[in-house]
Amino acid sequence: MLTLGLSNFYRPLHSSALKTGSSLAKRSYSIRMEGDTNNTTVPSIVVYVTVPNKEAGKKLAESIVKEKLAACVNRVPGIESVYQWQGEIQTDSEELLIIKTRQSLLEPLTEHVKANHEYDVPEVISLPITGGNLKYLEWIKESTRE
Repeated sequence: MLTLGLSNFYRPLHSSALKTGSSLAKRSYSIRMEGDTNNTTVPSIVVYVTVPNKEAGKKLAESIVKEKLAACVNRVPGIESVYQWQGEIQTDSEELLIIKTRQSLLEPLTEHVKANHEYDVPEVISLPITGGNLKYLEWIKESTRE
């Protein structure tokens, strides 16, 4: 049996720790989407797209938000990608776009990226958002098209 020693990082909350006035009760916590009993959010994803430079990143990010395909696009400059392409190992400086959107918009977002990207095979990969700040998740829903 493999033990990772996670008990040092996890302490169960006792109901006494959540009493009004305790420092724990005053903290702000993230809320899982499953806790959204009023259906004020939609299944959401984070999508990674790499672009060759700052100008391409700015242009693509702005078009994605303008078309309401995403609520927000973070541009992360200065990444270095190492990959195999046409049988050769390549190393390139790129910019990473981190896109927050509805799961239902992945297909139109992918098509938009493919139509507006200079790479033959642009990276478009998605990860599910399984929880977070309920107000932020509501904002993703409000800021994107249906």
